[in-house]
Amino acid sequence: MSAGRLPGGCMHEKLLSKIVTELLHPRHDASHTSEDRSAPAGFELDPALVSGFTAGSLDAQDEAALADQVAELLPFHWVLPNTARAAMTQVIDHLGGQRELMAWLDRHPGLPRLVARLYVLMGLLDQCSAEPAVVTALREFRERTPYPSGLKDYLVPETDDETLATLAFKIEELLGDRRGEEAVHLALATATWLQEAAPGAETHDPKFGEMGELMGHIRHDIQSAAAGT
Repeated sequence: MSAGRLPGGCMHEKLLSKIVTELLHPRHDASHTSEDRSAPAGFELDPALVSGFTAGSLDAQDEAALADQVAELLPFHWVLPNTARAAMTQVIDHLGGQRELMAWLDRHPGLPRLVARLYVLMGLLDQCSAEPAVVTALREFRERTPYPSGLKDYLVPETDDETLATLAFKIEELLGDRRGEEAVHLALATATWLQEAAPGAETHDPKFGEMGELMGHIRHDIQSAAAGT
């Protein structure tokens, strides 16, 4: 497959195609879960924007405003009030699913694009978290470097099949707390760790031969989104 990029600053073409699980679901770490959080008080998707979007009548400015609202609420997707959850479902269903939601958000620079790319990374982390070859490669990496750069405050001493999923949880939690810069730093550090551990994972299971390449692409995409490009 070509390693070229899609036009218009979109994320790398391979990344969404590799997501085979739901991107929006409750996430957990050792002490708590995304279900423990609550959405910002009184924050909803604008019903007029949702209605116009599903009817295909929004102009570019209003569609961008809706994308901003969706991006703000995604870290709370599992605990939204019923009205907000129903509106979010309308948007997702109109687009055709969660992967299509991320592609739509990615077309809008700023927070929507950044959130989409972080969620794609979280999806990849969820998929890899319990893979024996990846867990073994990460353990072997930590035998040489116990705390990879940027991850000392986020990793416990033992690497297991929850390690990457826990990092995904923490990225989402930082987004929900509006600590976007920290979320970006954690995401980039995690992607770098996986990229560096990728040759070991491929040694244990050839199906991870593209993992290093994918992590390189997602690092570039997140950096570009954070820079507003």
